[in-house]
Amino acid sequence: MATSFNEQFDQHGTWRREFALRLKLLGEWMKDHDLLDAGVEERLRRLEGQVRSDKVMVAFVAEFSRGKSEMINALFFAGYGRRIMPASAGRTTMCPTEMGYDADVPPCLRLLPIETRLQPQALMEWRMAPEKWIRIDLDVNNPQQLAKALEKVAETRKVTQDEARALGFWHNQAPEDNPMVDAQGMVDVPKWRHALINIAHPLLKQGLVILDTPGLNAIGAEPELTVSLIPQAHAVVFMLGADTGVTKSDLSIWREHLITESTDPDARLVVLNKIDTLWDALSTPAQIQAQIERQKASTADILGLPKERVIAVSAQKGLVAKVTEDDELLRRSCLPVLEDVLGRGMMGKRQKILGAAMASNIADLRAESGRVINIRKRDLTEQMMELKGLQGKNATVIKHMRNRISQEQAEFDQGGAKIHAVRSVHLKLLREVFGILGSSALKKEMAQLTDTLMQKGLKLGVKRAYGETFDRLRANLQKVQGLCTEIQSMLVASFKLLNGEYGFSLQAPTEPDMARFVAELDTIERNHLQYLGVGNAFKLAQPEFSDRLVRALSTRLRSVHENALGEVELWSKSAAAQLDAQLRERRRNFARRIEAIDRISQAAGGLDNRIGEISAQESALDQLDSKLSELTAYLIAAQDAAQLMSVAAATAPVDVVIA
Repeated sequence: MATSFNEQFDQHGTWRREFALRLKLLGEWMKDHDLLDAGVEERLRRLEGQVRSDKVMVAFVAEFSRGKSEMINALFFAGYGRRIMPASAGRTTMCPTEMGYDADVPPCLRLLPIETRLQPQALMEWRMAPEKWIRIDLDVNNPQQLAKALEKVAETRKVTQDEARALGFWHNQAPEDNPMVDAQGMVDVPKWRHALINIAHPLLKQGLVILDTPGLNAIGAEPELTVSLIPQAHAVVFMLGADTGVTKSDLSIWREHLITESTDPDARLVVLNKIDTLWDALSTPAQIQAQIERQKASTADILGLPKERVIAVSAQKGLVAKVTEDDELLRRSCLPVLEDVLGRGMMGKRQKILGAAMASNIADLRAESGRVINIRKRDLTEQMMELKGLQGKNATVIKHMRNRISQEQAEFDQGGAKIHAVRSVHLKLLREVFGILGSSALKKEMAQLTDTLMQKGLKLGVKRAYGETFDRLRANLQKVQGLCTEIQSMLVASFKLLNGEYGFSLQAPTEPDMARFVAELDTIERNHLQYLGVGNAFKLAQPEFSDRLVRALSTRLRSVHENALGEVELWSKSAAAQLDAQLRERRRNFARRIEAIDRISQAAGGLDNRIGEISAQESALDQLDSKLSELTAYLIAAQDAAQLMSVAAATAPVDVVIA
């Protein structure tokens, strides 16, 4: 039987922990041998953080009653021997439910009241206010208690139509999407806006995050789900009913929220769930399979996908088969096929991306550290030549040599003004970059957009306002690129001058490329502009909805700016650390040379002893260089080997978003 998704993810989690540990050990080894300057330390810290916490987001999106919660149970929680997420007939999960693991938080279920929708704060802001959430402790060793507690995500409350409208669940312009009205004129709406579940499930501990979100109404009413979570997913699994195929509401979700110009076709997978409803005792297995194949072909044609991107499964039978250890039923459910596609395809693609980033950064780290070792080797070579030149010389010559070294040291110290000038220009240009990408500048842009969206009535010019905002944001990134190019030119010229004057081996690190951040802005803009179509004009007419939309946009843009600033900071720190390292090595070299001359003056055998010491130090540096190459080569080989493993488990933790 093929390796399950859980097993594949567990295999990768093991590799990821070992890789992070080896990065940490490499850092400690480098620190012990004085190779860990600020730039290398920052690069190691980021690499370790990336391999421990980088996420792969897989979004399961569906309309109500397509079996989303059952799919979660079958794929991830069958080991409990029962259903953990509520998955009874009809509407089950009524609010977006996010499952993950945070070691600093005890096992619990946290619920955000639906009334918070009446306030302007975005979901990300509410996350920063844990006291506003209702908390229920969980016993992770008691499946019954766990499942009982999680039933709360299905709770509803009765409100008037006006209250439902204020909460975003009633729209006069789309009556077909409104909830049913009871005899008293009341309607049911979710009791909770969002749920956070923190449990130490093995997959969650490795970084898996599952977000189970209700259907079309919930997607449309919570802008952050539409313009942030789903568009950022590395893979999207769109769930349909095998018995119904693509319904009108399914097609609406697909067109409005899942397909944009920026969509990667390989990142979209369609699942026809509930194939067991087609199992008919009056039909032969071949007839049943032919019916399933026709439904797959029809679905692929309607959604514009290759047929191989449509997988037919039975989540319910797959869960039963896993719990009862029925291999034949598991095979018939086709759940292993879905697990295999998720693993080898979508998550494997992310693993390759992260693996390439690991290899590139480790190679850069090796080059930066190797440069320090080469400086030490060159200094030892100069000392050796200097000392061998003193063999057979009298005390006067030795004294003259000491005076010459002292003079060189004094001239070097006086040249500090040139180095200070390099730093001053560098920092001045960096301050401009920080001003452009800082939070104040972004808040100003968002305030301007908010003013436009908060105008009364239909906002027919909202697309133009968004377009102008993104044009300015792109121009800012292009300005930052220009400043980085200017800084790079200054560094190259300054380093060349210092290399020639002081014998340094400075090499300006590659300047950051803002193109990928511009591409991110393009993707975010397309996601938002698609959401600002005529169909949402009446929602946009509501000030509170427009405000939530801008807040959701601000969260994504802040992330783009922070990541861009992080790239600039790492680049700047690498350049500064390289200069600091060579200054430090040069000063040490002067001290060692003077110390050696003094020892030679005081003892007749001092010269030969010092020459022997330098030979030993040269051998030690060769061994150090060899060990550095061995350690970094092992890390690169380790990530290559991981890609050759069953790549079902992505190189990063996985966010599974179920909408």
